[in-house]
Amino acid sequence: MATMVKSFSLSGIEGYIVDVGVKIMDGMPSMSVIGMGDKSIQEASQRVESAIDESGYVFPKKRIIINLAPSSVKKNGSHFDLAMAVGVLYHEGLINAKDLSEYGLIGELSLDGKLRGCKGVLSMIITARNNNINKVIVPLDNVGEASLVKGIKVIGLSSLTDVIKVLEGKNVSCECETSGESCERNNNLDFSDVIGQDELIDALVIAAAGGHNMLMLGEPGCGKTMVAQRIPTILPQMSEEECLEVTKIYSIAGILSSGTSLIRNRPFRAPHHNVSLNALIGGGNNAMPGEVSLAHNGVLFLDEMAEFSKHTLDALRQPVEDKKVTVSRVNGTHTFPANFMFVTAMNPCPCGYFPSNKCKCTDYEIIKYRSKISGPIMDRIDIQKQVKPVDYFANDGAFVRRSSSELRDIVERARKIQQERYLSYEGVNCNAQMNTELLQIYCALDNESKEILKSASEKYGYSARVIHKLLRLARTSADICGHDLITPEDVVKVISLREMDRSNSELLIVNSHRKAE
Repeated sequence: MATMVKSFSLSGIEGYIVDVGVKIMDGMPSMSVIGMGDKSIQEASQRVESAIDESGYVFPKKRIIINLAPSSVKKNGSHFDLAMAVGVLYHEGLINAKDLSEYGLIGELSLDGKLRGCKGVLSMIITARNNNINKVIVPLDNVGEASLVKGIKVIGLSSLTDVIKVLEGKNVSCECETSGESCERNNNLDFSDVIGQDELIDALVIAAAGGHNMLMLGEPGCGKTMVAQRIPTILPQMSEEECLEVTKIYSIAGILSSGTSLIRNRPFRAPHHNVSLNALIGGGNNAMPGEVSLAHNGVLFLDEMAEFSKHTLDALRQPVEDKKVTVSRVNGTHTFPANFMFVTAMNPCPCGYFPSNKCKCTDYEIIKYRSKISGPIMDRIDIQKQVKPVDYFANDGAFVRRSSSELRDIVERARKIQQERYLSYEGVNCNAQMNTELLQIYCALDNESKEILKSASEKYGYSARVIHKLLRLARTSADICGHDLITPEDVVKVISLREMDRSNSELLIVNSHRKAE
């Protein structure tokens, strides 16, 4: 009779149960692992044999077949080692355990029988709890994240020998139960460091209050990156559910530090402009989450946006719009969440100094430089703000400093209004997530506001998507000001936030005049 041991695997950020079946028969000594496992799983036979031998047991000199069910699903990872080893020992009667069905086993074995940490343990523990598996054995390195899940007993152990003792009912000193405790990362950045950029900060507050995307256009050294790095400090605190989602993604990506508990600060990801498509969007042989998913519930910042390849930028269309990424491979399809605030920065021209006197670029060169970013991507960016340089030698007393806590209070008040407004709408938490139906309900304009928006649309050639984004921005502006309805002042304010449209329009007019001459 085959021995069945419970383990887990991952699909996207969700886990599922894998039944590790072990059958030992007479025949030529061998160990075969079946069930669509990757290279690391196929190599498990060598690790399991060495770990069993080093733990003081005799590895069976028989024909061993191990099946990972469901066999029709591709699996990867080395965390099945522990379940395989326990299954082999239990089948041979070397473990005096009453019932293995109440345990889930996760862990990679080293050649000396020690347990090594694995990726994606948090998702696996949640799967175990949801499937009424009461006890899960994990490596000590993964206890921090595993203990975040309440309602299940997590046992952190360091070796195969300790695992066997626990299964046999013996006491082991390193056993621990769930605590649900969490830690918060320190963040020393604050908006009080930013001076002379009051207009930009006002635009950022609107972006943060409504979850809107933003582009900062300005010459080198004017503070674009400095400001972007401080955006997470004014965003509302994440809920427990959001913290758990972010922690799961980081665990699956293998970048959750050993012993790290729940991630409470919103992520800030700033990939370099030479980032590959798979690294940005997600993918690879094992379909790992990319930067857009690592920025989930936080900020994705692309500095020097025009230096990114056009192919890479265009790949952002779907995650920016749909708030998720679907990666399809031959062996399966994986979906990762990607609900992030998209913030970018770029120079206004090739030399970087337009429209100051230092700029030597022609209108054609400026237009060509900006055309590196496609129209569909620009349409998805709500706010396009021009950042002016600050006079370093100006009197510091002339500048008003606003702290992150002060700005966050404004953002949180606006977000609270939005959360109450959309309480009955699933998947809508802020104004940026409003669909067309909600726009008609909550973004109704009076005649004066409609005329202002119509005039701007005719002048700058706004698409329907841009108009919808302006309506969402106007709704956010009204929420910040405490208005029940959108006012003409709100419409004028948000139109002024799309300064790149105005700048491009002026360049095109100048260029057309030159052609006429």
